[in-house]
Amino acid sequence: MFDIIERIKYKEGLRIKFGGYVLSLERNRNEKDFPKILKQWYKKRTGKNLNLENPKTFNEKIQWLKLYDNSPLKTKLADKYLVREWIEEQIGSEYLIPLLGAWNNFDEIDFDKLPEKFVLKANHGSHWNIIVKDKSKLDKSKAKKKFDKWMARDYAFKAGLELQYKGIKPKIIAEKFIEDTNGELNDYKIMCFNGEPKFVWVDCGRYSNHTKNIYDLDWNLQPFKMTYPISKTPIARPENLDKMIELAKILCKDFAFVRVDFYNVDGKIYFGEMTFTSMSGTDKFEPEKYDLELGNMLTLPEKKG
Repeated sequence: MFDIIERIKYKEGLRIKFGGYVLSLERNRNEKDFPKILKQWYKKRTGKNLNLENPKTFNEKIQWLKLYDNSPLKTKLADKYLVREWIEEQIGSEYLIPLLGAWNNFDEIDFDKLPEKFVLKANHGSHWNIIVKDKSKLDKSKAKKKFDKWMARDYAFKAGLELQYKGIKPKIIAEKFIEDTNGELNDYKIMCFNGEPKFVWVDCGRYSNHTKNIYDLDWNLQPFKMTYPISKTPIARPENLDKMIELAKILCKDFAFVRVDFYNVDGKIYFGEMTFTSMSGTDKFEPEKYDLELGNMLTLPEKKG
């Protein structure tokens, strides 16, 4: 008799337990199969066929870059811990969010030494973080379960072969909790094509009413959406927008595409992250023609692998 069925996604694939029997389905990591795997995943996520042989749209070109434009530098910059060293070298440590600690596993964390507010992050993935606004209310048992699960996974194989994450040594880091005087934290993401900043998108209300406004470098609101609705409340042009664009231009110069993310806290600029496969290349454009228009702006490099 099958007394229990549990499905657990591990870094090695899927384990299905039937009572005392365990069936382990290994995840396919044979690189020659990656194009086929990626095409199947893209079709499932978007309903569209993926043209890897002659990509045209922005989303298609992001898929191509996943497979054929990886490097040790990209992997280092995808690592939320190691990227700090590179940012310090490129633009200076004053743009880094203060680091409160780094650990190899959750059990190493001494919470008594952390402030009342902080952010815990896994360095080797995306959205693997816990925002702590009141340490006394943190459910450590629940947090440990999350981080133990995250630390056992290879994010490169989680959602669409974002291979820049492959090989990152997992760590947990704690950063200072930051917000502006209104209790908000607007996220300014600068989209850079072939070494040139082109657009700034602003994420607001990411954990409540998520909106995404896209502007050109002169702060003109663009006539298209990418997955999320446009904010009904106008967003003022940051006074130091030119500085953020200047910094993004320094950081993006060696990449065909990268999104350079900043936080702007009452005029103080903080580096967020370098994002090479934005939304894993599945952003929903409205009108759809802008997927092709942005694709035309992106010149693919020579194939690396």
